[in-house]
Order: sequence, then structure tokens, then C-alpha cells
Amino acid sequence: MESLLLLAWLSPFIGTLLILLFKSASWKIKSLLGILSILVSALVSSYAAYLFLTQGESIHISYPWVKSLNVSLGAFFDGLSTVMALVVSWLSFLIAVYSYEYMKGEVGETRYWLFFTFFVGSMMLLVLSDNMISMFIGWEGTGLASYALIGHWFTDEEERWVGEPGRRALGVPMWSEPSHSSLRAIVFTRLGDVGMVIGIATLHTLAGTTLLSGLLDAQWATQLLSKGVLPVFLWLLFLGALAKSAQFPFHEWLVTAMTGPTSVSALIHAATMVKAGVYFALRFSPFLVAAYILLQGGIGSTIIEEFLVGLAVIGAFTAFMMATMAIVSRELKLVLAFSTASQLGYMFLGVAVGTLAGGAVGGLYAGMSHLMSHAVFKAALFLGAGAVIHAVHSRFIDDMGGLAKEMPITATAFVLASLSLAGVPPFLGFWTKDEIIHLSSETGLIVPTFLAVITAWITASYTARMISRVFFGHSHHKAHEVSPVMFTPYLVLGLASIGIGAIMPSISGSFEKMLEHTLGGENSVRMLEGHIPGTFEATIILVLLLFLSVFYIYSIAKKQPYYYISKSPTLMKLHSFLFDRWYINALYYRTIVDGFKETSKALYKYFDTLIVDNFYHKAIPKLFQQLVNVTSIYIEHTWDRILHHYLVEGFKGLWRIFKQLQTGKVSSYLLYLWLGLSLILVSMYILGWFP
Repeated sequence: MESLLLLAWLSPFIGTLLILLFKSASWKIKSLLGILSILVSALVSSYAAYLFLTQGESIHISYPWVKSLNVSLGAFFDGLSTVMALVVSWLSFLIAVYSYEYMKGEVGETRYWLFFTFFVGSMMLLVLSDNMISMFIGWEGTGLASYALIGHWFTDEEERWVGEPGRRALGVPMWSEPSHSSLRAIVFTRLGDVGMVIGIATLHTLAGTTLLSGLLDAQWATQLLSKGVLPVFLWLLFLGALAKSAQFPFHEWLVTAMTGPTSVSALIHAATMVKAGVYFALRFSPFLVAAYILLQGGIGSTIIEEFLVGLAVIGAFTAFMMATMAIVSRELKLVLAFSTASQLGYMFLGVAVGTLAGGAVGGLYAGMSHLMSHAVFKAALFLGAGAVIHAVHSRFIDDMGGLAKEMPITATAFVLASLSLAGVPPFLGFWTKDEIIHLSSETGLIVPTFLAVITAWITASYTARMISRVFFGHSHHKAHEVSPVMFTPYLVLGLASIGIGAIMPSISGSFEKMLEHTLGGENSVRMLEGHIPGTFEATIILVLLLFLSVFYIYSIAKKQPYYYISKSPTLMKLHSFLFDRWYINALYYRTIVDGFKETSKALYKYFDTLIVDNFYHKAIPKLFQQLVNVTSIYIEHTWDRILHHYLVEGFKGLWRIFKQLQTGKVSSYLLYLWLGLSLILVSMYILGWFP
């Protein structure tokens, strides 16, 4: 029976295959195939969680795949993967149900469900892998599927764009089309994956295995330390996680990924894919603690401490930076996108400070609890945003307002989830976010702690602004409530934000105890000790005050702060700086994209034109022509004609052929490369040079 647990990740892949086979079927049949395949995954994951809780030990099913690399395929349910599998599968199921109505009648229905189920299967494979190779396969599968889903509307109509058409920063367009956004997503995340591949290969070389359980020995850390490359290795290994979860400086891909359907935004950017990087950090935190214990007392333990502090700083800075962008954004999905990257920063901060303050279990609890919390309320917000945009036919909050009367169910779910995002007690987000701030203050890290506190205040402000502008105040559009198929998923998630939040204090101990069963049990070694007084209390009080103040300004007093900002040149410059995303996107294009363009132009001008064209295409044929002319003076007339006819014309013909081969197309040059390589190999074989 345990072999059936493989369906937790295999079932969505089976759904992908069935959708491909029935591509000519109706929307209803393809939708049912997709929804049911994900439902099977969710039910199997729930059954595995039941077995895990009743047996009190991890469940490990493994079948050999690549024996030489010690790579297997199977399912590994421990404390961390069990919780993550439940979050991913059930949220994916609810989003799939929502998609049935939301995507009905849209183009590319087969493509949508094919990549939707493929994405869920890849994410579940990533979560339930017992080794880093199969985990990486799932990792790349989510990247491929996200590329297709973000660019689903590849015809690039303006209504599918993200950003304001016509707006530029430093001359760089600040809007993005679906096809461009999907390309940005895959390029940014692949950059980080290069580092991860190097890290995984290094671990296999040193430890002789990629099995997660085999890395707890931590002898790999000793070897890396002896070679002086431990810090470089840790940052390379985590580079993929930072890129996947849109941490600075890789955050820009997530912002423009809002060009995909809203159901895709909920799936990829709230519940699953962007959490993969956080999951990797959580999965690796026990290995860091094991290495710290092994190297304790020397430079090695200091390196691990500094790495975790660096991770905390990156997480806190990303959280703060993205929150400042959210507070000025005019697009509903873009506010939620900035918010997602900001909350992901909180998760990385939680993993880092939790591990520093309480060992592996501390990091697991802080990071995983906020991951679960955010997945619930942010999925509800994205789905609710999709319903609102669907109703008013605009993505800008300036075109919304007063929708609480026309869409009371959507407004209820959205406000409940928003209060959780803002960290208002006793909603779910309050407990998980303030646990991170509390742990950060326990470590005594001043900069990450105060950035986290300030971010909490900003989050409360932009959340109040968002719900005020969308659901209260003056109505700009006539709207109506969406169908039950659409509102049921986000209503369930909105209610879960307050329901789980109400019982969170009573279940937190059980949740922490469950996570102790991650890769062998509890390890509560403390790395840093310190305390910044008053941070927890100040956070709670000011979050409530700021939320209520901003809500009052927009909804009751009906003031528009932007009017007063526009009167001040200094404030307008600050507003533009935040609105244009700190000019980071513009600088990327100016330095990297434009830099490569200018380099390419210079190479064409000075190498292709001056050297290739003039030397190869003109100078050499002329040289041979002159050589033949000089030689012909001393040769009889008959021989001169022969030489001219065969030699000169022959060389001219050869150069004409050579010029025709210079197509400028990479595909042609690759073909020539493979033909030449094949010719060399065949020649070597004929000459007997192969052993």
C-alpha cells in the first residue's frame, strides 16, 4: 500500500499525459482530468500525513534509478516534506477548481492544463525527493512550466501587460508583455540554478552521495573548510534558492510575472514555486547545524554563523525594499506581487534567525510556519484579485472602489486575508510574522530586526490602502459577484486565515514537535544570543495604529495622499524612485542588456567588418590574384590561361562558397560544428586512433 504514496507526485504527471492524449476533448473533460489528478495528489498526501502522525516516524519509499550516482525515485515524508506536500497539493487543488470558471473560453486551454498539472507534479517531486538530483529535476520542471504559464497569453495584448504603458525610467520601458515576462523569469532563475548545480556536484564529489540523509554526516564541511572554499560553496548552493524565491538582486522576475492569468499568479507566486527556494533553505538548515556542531570552536563555525547572518540581511532588506514599492503601486496584482517578494524575505529571515537562535528546529518552525501562513492568505488574495479584475475589466485600483456592496463575498474573503497579511491579531499572519521578528530580536541582530519591524508597519499601511481603494469609497464600476465555483476557493482560504489563526497558539507546540522529525529529530543548538528590547510590543501596537490610520484616511476621511505628495518636488522624487522600483530594473537593462548590445555592435564593426570582411573576403582573394598575375608573366600564354581559368577562378569560387556559409545564424554555425566534429571522429576511427 505504501507504494501508492508515489501518486502524491506521480498523479499530476499522469494528468498531464491524459490531457495531452485528450487534447481534442472539451474544456470540461480536460479541466476534470487536471482537477482530479491534483485531487488524488492531495488525498494521497493527506493519507501520508495520517500515517506519519500515527506511526510517529518518517515514511521513505525508494526505488533505484541511477545507481552509479546513488540516485533514486520515490517519496520521502518527514516532518517538513509532509507539511509542505499538504500545503502545495491542497492549495493547487483549490486553484485548479477556481481555474475551471476563470479560464473558461480562453485560448490555449490544452496548453494551460498541461503545464498546470506538470507544474504541480514537478513541485510535488521537488518536495518529496529524498535526494538532491531528483529534487533538482522537479526544481527545473517548475521553472519550465512557469515559463509557459507566465507567457500563456503570448500574443501580448496590452490588457495582459504589467506596468503602465508609456512609462520609462532612465529611458527603459517599465511595462512588460507576457512573452517578455516569461523570458525574464526563466533567465533570472536559471542564473541562480547554475550555482546550485555547482553546489550539488560538489556535495556529490565530497560526500559520495546526494541522499539528504547522507549529508547529515557533515564531513563535506570539513573538506571544504580545509580547501578554503566553504563560504563560496554555501553561497553558490543557495544561489538557486535566492533566485527562485525572488530575493535581492533576483527579485525583478517576480514583479513582471504578473502577466500570467491570475490563477497562475496564485499557483506560482503565492502557494508553490516561489516557496521552493524557501523550502530548499529549510531542507538544508539541519545540514548547516550539523556542520556547525562538527566545526564548533573554530573558523568553520564562524563561517556558518556569518553565512546565516548574511542570509538574514538579504531577507530583511528584500522584505523592506519590496514593501516600499507596494505602497505606491497602482495595479492590484502588482501590489500583491511586491507583497509576495516582501513576505518571502521574511521567510528567509525566519530560516536564518530561527537557526541562529534555536538550531534546526527553530529555523524550521519560523520559516515553515510563515510559509504555510503566507500560502493561505496570499492565494486567497490573488484569487480574489482575479475575481475583481474580471468584474471591473481593469487591473488598476484607481478604476475600482465601493466593490464591497456589489461583491460582498469576495470583499469578505479579501479583507480576512488582508488582515492576515497586515499582521493584525489574531489572524494567522500575525502569529507567524511576529514569531520571526521575536527570533530576530533574540539573536541581537540590529539591522535585520529593525528592517523587519519597519516592513511590518509598511505592510499594514499598503494593505489598508489596498482594501480601502478596492472595496470602499466611491464606486467607479458596476460589478457583480462571481460564481460559487470561483469564490468558494478563496472564501475557504480567507476563513482559514482567521480560523487557523484563532487556534494557532494551541497547535504551535504540536506543529513544532512534528517538525522535529525532519531528518532525524531535534537539534536546538544556539549560535547567537542577544536581545533587542521592545521590538515585539512596538510592532503590534504600530501595526494596528498604521492600519487603522491609513484605512481612515482613504475610506472615511476620503483623502488622497498623492494629491499632497504631488505638491512637493522632494516627495514626488521619492514617489518616482519607489514607483520605478528603485531604478534597479532600469539599471539592469542599461548595464547588462545594453552593455551586451554595445559589445556586440563593436565586435561587428571592428572585427566582422574590418577583419573578416576586408581581410578574408577581399584581401586574400586579391593577394592570390596578384600572385597569379606575377607568375603568369614568366609562363607561356597557354599555361597562363590554364592557371587563370583553374586557379584564380577556383579560388574565387571557394571564397564565394565560404562567404555564403557566413549566415550569421547560430543554428548554421552549430550545424557546421557538429559536421566538423563528426568528420574528425570518422577520420580518427579510420586511422585507428581509437583504442
